[in-house]
Amino acid sequence: MGESTVKLTIKFGGRSIPLSVSPDATTKELKSLLQPITNVLPRGQKLIFKGKVLVETSTLKQSLVGDGAKIMLMASQGLHQGEGPVLKEASTRPISRTVVDQNKPGLVVDKNRADRWKATGVIALAQANLKEIPEEVWECGSAARVLDVSENFIREVPVRISSFVSMHKLFLQGNGLSDESIQWEGIASLKRLMLLSISHNNLTVLPSEVGSLTSLRQLDVANNKLTSLPNEIGLLTQLEIFKANNNRITSLPESIGDCSFLMEVDLSANMISELPETVTKLRKLKTLELNNTGLTNLPSVLFKMCLQLSTLGLHNTEITVESLRQLEGWGEFDERRRTKHQKQIDFRVVGSGQFDEGADKSW
Repeated sequence: MGESTVKLTIKFGGRSIPLSVSPDATTKELKSLLQPITNVLPRGQKLIFKGKVLVETSTLKQSLVGDGAKIMLMASQGLHQGEGPVLKEASTRPISRTVVDQNKPGLVVDKNRADRWKATGVIALAQANLKEIPEEVWECGSAARVLDVSENFIREVPVRISSFVSMHKLFLQGNGLSDESIQWEGIASLKRLMLLSISHNNLTVLPSEVGSLTSLRQLDVANNKLTSLPNEIGLLTQLEIFKANNNRITSLPESIGDCSFLMEVDLSANMISELPETVTKLRKLKTLELNNTGLTNLPSVLFKMCLQLSTLGLHNTEITVESLRQLEGWGEFDERRRTKHQKQIDFRVVGSGQFDEGADKSW
């Protein structure tokens, strides 16, 4: 009777990853098992055993990989999540900012400045070396309309943020915030909030409370460690711009189709392998960025239903030009994107027929 499993050690990025798999598993199946552990897309993995690259369709038994075998994993440049292989213990780096002295005394707020905040409703404290939100900010209460405390060292967003009942824009990006740092029940009570930016932090969860922010027009959760999105995202029916690139998201909730005002969506550099059919309900969608993901196809009626779509980023995916041309509505989409960019589109087939939409990139 043959072995039911073999124990392997995968060497990757200075780590030793123990794994038990069936000897009848193929290299392709092994790569799929390694994806959630290493955050490297299967097509970006090269598995090497005894100096030879393991063949995709061969089983471990056929490749003579037995119990106790050590396999080296090499990640191809550009085929992993984000800007590099993301290890479980890795921390998300804040966005680039001027180096500041964390031992420097905290911000001193004079009366004139506090009065100006109350008069204008705009509190601008980006890159102010803050470790917490100053007491003078809280005193603005219902007068506050915009709060920018981005690129600081703030470690807590307390419940009392709910006192900003007139808040329209809240910038919290680049603070290294963790899931425990944010008291979401406070943010969820900001019923007038139209823009929320919490990018470049260390969040692993976007909680269901975000669905309470029904006035949101823009939501930026990019460059965190999110693995999923809550079903309540569909309650954001006024949302127009959604940025969730550079995370670890593996799938989208079907409720995304209820965000009927969405015009711009960026899901690049995630672990997504397919889109829900409900994406085709986004009739106002103009820009959809899906670069550097595990996608192999798109919903068959995407071009037919999303009649305003004119920018589609598919750089570094396995979606081919040929497969796109088979989709109903391709011709009309092609015409829209030609018109928008006012130049001939440039298709480049990279490697094994990958679709490269570099000509569509407008940033």
